[in-house]
Amino acid sequence: MTAPLLPPVFVNGVEIPAAAIAAEAQNHPAPPGKPGLAWRAAAQALALREACLQAARAEGVKATPAETAPGQWETEDEALIRAYLEARIAPVEPDEQSLRAAYEARPDRFRAPDLWEAAHILIAAKPGDKAAEADARALSRTLADELAEAPRRFSEFAARHSACTSAKSGGLLGQIGPGETAPEFEAALVALTPGQITQDPVRSRFGFHIIRLDAHARGEILPYDVVQPRLKDAARKAVWAQSARAFAQTLMERAEIRGLARLGTG
Repeated sequence: MTAPLLPPVFVNGVEIPAAAIAAEAQNHPAPPGKPGLAWRAAAQALALREACLQAARAEGVKATPAETAPGQWETEDEALIRAYLEARIAPVEPDEQSLRAAYEARPDRFRAPDLWEAAHILIAAKPGDKAAEADARALSRTLADELAEAPRRFSEFAARHSACTSAKSGGLLGQIGPGETAPEFEAALVALTPGQITQDPVRSRFGFHIIRLDAHARGEILPYDVVQPRLKDAARKAVWAQSARAFAQTLMERAEIRGLARLGTG
Protein backbone atom coordinates (compact mmCIF):
# COMPACT_ATOMS: atom_id res chain seq x y z
CA MET A 1 0.00 0.00 0.00
CA THR A 2 1.35 3.39 -0.95
CA ALA A 3 1.30 6.30 1.49
CA PRO A 4 -1.56 8.79 0.95
CA LEU A 5 -0.68 11.93 -0.99
CA LEU A 6 -1.96 14.05 1.88
CA PRO A 7 -1.14 12.29 5.14
CA PRO A 8 -2.95 12.48 8.48
CA VAL A 9 -1.51 14.47 11.36
CA PHE A 10 -0.90 13.16 14.88
CA VAL A 11 -0.96 15.28 18.05
CA ASN A 12 0.53 13.45 21.02
CA GLY A 13 -0.38 10.21 19.27
CA VAL A 14 -3.99 11.23 18.50
CA GLU A 15 -4.75 11.07 14.78
CA ILE A 16 -6.42 13.89 12.88
CA PRO A 17 -7.74 12.03 9.81
CA ALA A 18 -7.05 13.31 6.33
CA ALA A 19 -10.83 13.53 5.77
CA ALA A 20 -11.18 15.97 8.68
CA ILE A 21 -8.34 18.08 7.31
CA ALA A 22 -9.94 18.08 3.85
CA ALA A 23 -13.24 19.31 5.33
CA GLU A 24 -11.49 22.05 7.32
CA ALA A 25 -9.47 23.12 4.26
CA GLN A 26 -12.64 24.62 2.77
CA ASN A 27 -12.40 27.34 5.43
CA HIS A 28 -8.87 28.33 4.41
CA PRO A 29 -8.71 30.02 0.98
CA ALA A 30 -5.54 29.52 -1.04
CA PRO A 31 -4.20 31.05 -4.27
CA PRO A 32 -5.09 29.23 -7.50
CA GLY A 33 -2.84 26.25 -8.05
CA LYS A 34 -1.75 26.16 -4.39
CA PRO A 35 -4.22 23.77 -2.70
CA GLY A 36 -1.44 22.59 -0.41
CA LEU A 37 -1.51 25.96 1.38
CA ALA A 38 -5.15 25.46 2.35
CA TRP A 39 -4.44 21.89 3.43
CA ARG A 40 -1.51 22.93 5.57
CA ALA A 41 -3.43 25.79 7.18
CA ALA A 42 -6.30 23.41 7.95
CA ALA A 43 -3.95 20.82 9.41
CA GLN A 44 -2.30 23.43 11.63
CA ALA A 45 -5.68 24.72 12.82
CA LEU A 46 -6.92 21.24 13.72
CA ALA A 47 -3.62 20.34 15.35
CA LEU A 48 -3.84 23.43 17.55
CA ARG A 49 -7.46 22.62 18.39
CA GLU A 50 -6.51 19.08 19.41
CA ALA A 51 -3.53 20.27 21.48
CA CYS A 52 -5.77 22.77 23.26
CA LEU A 53 -8.45 20.14 23.99
CA GLN A 54 -5.88 17.71 25.32
CA ALA A 55 -4.35 20.33 27.61
CA ALA A 56 -7.77 21.43 28.88
CA ARG A 57 -8.81 17.87 29.70
CA ALA A 58 -5.48 17.10 31.32
CA GLU A 59 -5.92 20.10 33.62
CA GLY A 60 -9.50 19.18 34.49
CA VAL A 61 -11.13 22.23 32.96
CA LYS A 62 -14.93 22.14 33.03
CA ALA A 63 -17.21 24.13 30.73
CA THR A 64 -20.86 24.55 29.84
CA PRO A 65 -21.77 25.39 26.23
CA ALA A 66 -22.92 28.99 25.87
CA GLU A 67 -25.51 30.42 23.50
CA THR A 68 -23.60 32.28 20.78
CA ALA A 69 -26.69 33.53 18.93
CA PRO A 70 -30.45 33.05 19.38
CA GLY A 71 -30.95 29.28 19.16
CA GLN A 72 -27.26 28.56 18.44
CA TRP A 73 -25.02 26.93 21.02
CA GLU A 74 -21.36 26.06 21.31
CA THR A 75 -20.34 22.43 20.99
CA GLU A 76 -18.83 20.86 24.09
CA ASP A 77 -15.36 21.06 22.52
CA GLU A 78 -15.83 24.76 21.64
CA ALA A 79 -16.97 25.50 25.19
CA LEU A 80 -14.00 23.63 26.63
CA ILE A 81 -11.51 25.53 24.47
CA ARG A 82 -13.13 28.85 25.36
CA ALA A 83 -13.06 28.09 29.08
CA TYR A 84 -9.47 26.91 28.89
CA LEU A 85 -8.29 30.05 27.09
CA GLU A 86 -10.24 32.29 29.45
CA ALA A 87 -8.55 30.59 32.41
CA ARG A 88 -5.06 30.76 30.95
CA ILE A 89 -5.05 34.15 29.23
CA ALA A 90 -5.56 37.00 31.66
CA PRO A 91 -7.42 40.04 30.29
CA VAL A 92 -5.37 43.22 30.17
CA GLU A 93 -6.99 46.58 30.79
CA PRO A 94 -5.61 49.24 28.42
CA ASP A 95 -4.44 52.37 30.20
CA GLU A 96 -6.16 55.68 29.63
CA GLN A 97 -3.02 57.37 28.33
CA SER A 98 -2.57 54.91 25.46
CA LEU A 99 -6.25 55.15 24.53
CA ARG A 100 -6.15 58.94 24.39
CA ALA A 101 -2.92 58.82 22.37
CA ALA A 102 -4.58 56.48 19.85
CA TYR A 103 -7.49 58.89 19.53
CA GLU A 104 -5.37 62.02 19.19
CA ALA A 105 -3.10 60.44 16.58
CA ARG A 106 -5.98 60.41 14.07
CA PRO A 107 -9.22 61.83 15.44
CA ASP A 108 -10.66 62.06 11.92
CA ARG A 109 -11.19 58.27 12.03
CA PHE A 110 -13.96 58.80 14.54
CA ARG A 111 -16.79 60.62 12.87
CA ALA A 112 -20.55 60.53 13.07
CA PRO A 113 -22.18 59.04 9.95
CA ASP A 114 -22.38 61.23 6.87
CA LEU A 115 -25.81 62.40 5.71
CA TRP A 116 -26.97 63.03 2.17
CA GLU A 117 -30.02 64.78 0.78
CA ALA A 118 -30.88 63.29 -2.57
CA ALA A 119 -33.55 62.65 -5.16
CA HIS A 120 -33.92 59.86 -7.68
CA ILE A 121 -35.94 58.59 -10.60
CA LEU A 122 -36.52 54.85 -10.47
CA ILE A 123 -37.29 53.01 -13.67
CA ALA A 124 -38.37 49.63 -12.34
CA ALA A 125 -37.31 46.39 -13.99
CA LYS A 126 -38.76 43.05 -12.96
CA PRO A 127 -35.91 40.63 -12.11
CA GLY A 128 -35.53 37.94 -14.74
CA ASP A 129 -37.67 39.71 -17.33
CA LYS A 130 -35.10 40.51 -20.02
CA ALA A 131 -37.52 42.45 -22.20
CA ALA A 132 -38.65 44.64 -19.29
CA GLU A 133 -35.05 45.18 -18.26
CA ALA A 134 -34.08 46.25 -21.76
CA ASP A 135 -37.01 48.71 -21.89
CA ALA A 136 -36.13 50.11 -18.45
CA ARG A 137 -32.49 50.47 -19.40
CA ALA A 138 -33.38 52.31 -22.61
CA LEU A 139 -35.82 54.69 -20.89
CA SER A 140 -33.42 55.48 -18.06
CA ARG A 141 -30.67 56.13 -20.61
CA THR A 142 -32.90 58.52 -22.51
CA LEU A 143 -33.90 60.37 -19.35
CA ALA A 144 -30.29 60.62 -18.16
CA ASP A 145 -29.24 62.09 -21.50
CA GLU A 146 -32.09 64.62 -21.46
CA LEU A 147 -31.29 65.64 -17.88
CA ALA A 148 -27.69 66.26 -18.87
CA GLU A 149 -29.06 69.00 -21.13
CA ALA A 150 -31.95 70.12 -18.92
CA PRO A 151 -31.31 69.24 -15.24
CA ARG A 152 -34.20 71.45 -14.10
CA ARG A 153 -36.64 68.88 -15.52
CA PHE A 154 -35.63 66.33 -12.89
CA SER A 155 -38.77 66.80 -10.75
CA GLU A 156 -40.96 66.68 -13.85
CA PHE A 157 -39.39 63.44 -15.04
CA ALA A 158 -39.59 61.90 -11.56
CA ALA A 159 -43.29 62.68 -11.29
CA ARG A 160 -43.94 61.28 -14.75
CA HIS A 161 -41.71 58.19 -14.85
CA SER A 162 -40.47 57.14 -11.40
CA ALA A 163 -41.81 53.91 -9.91
CA CYS A 164 -40.90 55.08 -6.39
CA THR A 165 -43.41 56.66 -4.02
CA SER A 166 -41.05 59.67 -3.95
CA ALA A 167 -42.34 60.51 -7.43
CA LYS A 168 -45.10 62.52 -5.76
CA SER A 169 -42.48 64.88 -4.34
CA GLY A 170 -40.35 65.14 -7.46
CA GLY A 171 -38.15 62.21 -6.46
CA LEU A 172 -37.01 63.76 -3.16
CA LEU A 173 -35.79 61.14 -0.68
CA GLY A 174 -34.93 63.45 2.21
CA GLN A 175 -31.91 62.67 4.37
CA ILE A 176 -30.13 59.38 3.77
CA GLY A 177 -27.57 57.75 6.01
CA PRO A 178 -25.07 54.95 5.34
CA GLY A 179 -26.71 51.58 4.69
CA GLU A 180 -30.18 53.00 4.06
CA THR A 181 -30.15 52.40 0.30
CA ALA A 182 -29.03 49.64 -2.04
CA PRO A 183 -25.20 49.28 -2.12
CA GLU A 184 -25.01 50.35 -5.76
CA PHE A 185 -27.15 53.40 -5.04
CA GLU A 186 -24.99 54.45 -2.10
CA ALA A 187 -21.76 53.95 -4.05
CA ALA A 188 -23.03 56.24 -6.80
CA LEU A 189 -24.33 58.78 -4.27
CA VAL A 190 -20.99 59.00 -2.48
CA ALA A 191 -19.25 59.76 -5.79
CA LEU A 192 -21.46 62.76 -6.54
CA THR A 193 -20.96 66.38 -5.56
CA PRO A 194 -23.96 68.54 -4.51
CA GLY A 195 -26.04 69.53 -7.50
CA GLN A 196 -24.68 66.73 -9.68
CA ILE A 197 -26.82 64.08 -11.41
CA THR A 198 -25.48 60.65 -12.33
CA GLN A 199 -24.44 60.59 -15.96
CA ASP A 200 -25.31 56.90 -16.31
CA PRO A 201 -28.29 55.04 -14.85
CA VAL A 202 -27.39 53.05 -11.73
CA ARG A 203 -28.52 49.43 -11.73
CA SER A 204 -29.83 47.89 -8.49
CA ARG A 205 -32.19 45.03 -7.67
CA PHE A 206 -35.05 47.52 -7.94
CA GLY A 207 -34.26 48.68 -11.47
CA PHE A 208 -32.40 51.68 -12.86
CA HIS A 209 -31.87 54.87 -10.85
CA ILE A 210 -31.03 58.37 -11.95
CA ILE A 211 -29.70 60.07 -8.83
CA ARG A 212 -29.29 63.72 -7.94
CA LEU A 213 -27.31 64.78 -4.88
CA ASP A 214 -28.72 67.93 -3.30
CA ALA A 215 -26.55 68.24 -0.18
CA HIS A 216 -23.90 66.36 1.75
CA ALA A 217 -23.17 66.83 5.45
CA ARG A 218 -19.99 65.13 6.54
CA GLY A 219 -20.18 63.61 9.98
CA GLU A 220 -18.48 65.63 12.70
CA ILE A 221 -15.51 64.27 14.61
CA LEU A 222 -16.78 62.55 17.74
CA PRO A 223 -15.33 63.67 21.10
CA TYR A 224 -12.96 61.38 22.94
CA ASP A 225 -15.44 60.59 25.70
CA VAL A 226 -17.88 59.17 23.15
CA VAL A 227 -15.20 57.12 21.38
CA GLN A 228 -13.37 55.87 24.48
CA PRO A 229 -15.53 52.77 25.15
CA ARG A 230 -15.04 51.65 21.54
CA LEU A 231 -11.29 52.24 21.73
CA LYS A 232 -11.05 50.33 24.99
CA ASP A 233 -12.95 47.35 23.60
CA ALA A 234 -10.77 47.25 20.48
CA ALA A 235 -7.59 47.48 22.56
CA ARG A 236 -8.73 44.66 24.84
CA LYS A 237 -9.46 42.42 21.86
CA ALA A 238 -6.12 43.23 20.20
CA VAL A 239 -4.11 42.45 23.35
CA TRP A 240 -6.10 39.28 23.96
CA ALA A 241 -5.56 38.09 20.38
CA GLN A 242 -1.82 38.73 20.67
CA SER A 243 -1.68 36.80 23.96
CA ALA A 244 -3.75 33.99 22.44
CA ARG A 245 -1.33 33.65 19.52
CA ALA A 246 1.63 33.45 21.90
CA PHE A 247 -0.17 30.89 24.06
CA ALA A 248 -1.09 28.82 21.00
CA GLN A 249 2.53 28.79 19.85
CA THR A 250 3.60 27.54 23.28
CA LEU A 251 0.99 24.75 23.15
CA MET A 252 2.17 23.65 19.73
CA GLU A 253 5.82 23.68 20.81
CA ARG A 254 5.05 21.50 23.84
CA ALA A 255 2.99 18.98 21.89
CA GLU A 256 4.44 16.10 19.89
CA ILE A 257 3.10 16.72 16.41
CA ARG A 258 3.77 14.40 13.49
CA GLY A 259 2.72 14.87 9.90
CA LEU A 260 2.83 18.65 9.51
CA ALA A 261 6.44 18.60 8.33
CA ARG A 262 5.45 16.27 5.49
CA LEU A 263 2.92 18.73 4.10
CA GLY A 264 4.15 20.88 1.28
CA THR A 265 3.11 24.39 0.43
CA GLY A 266 2.08 23.75 -3.17
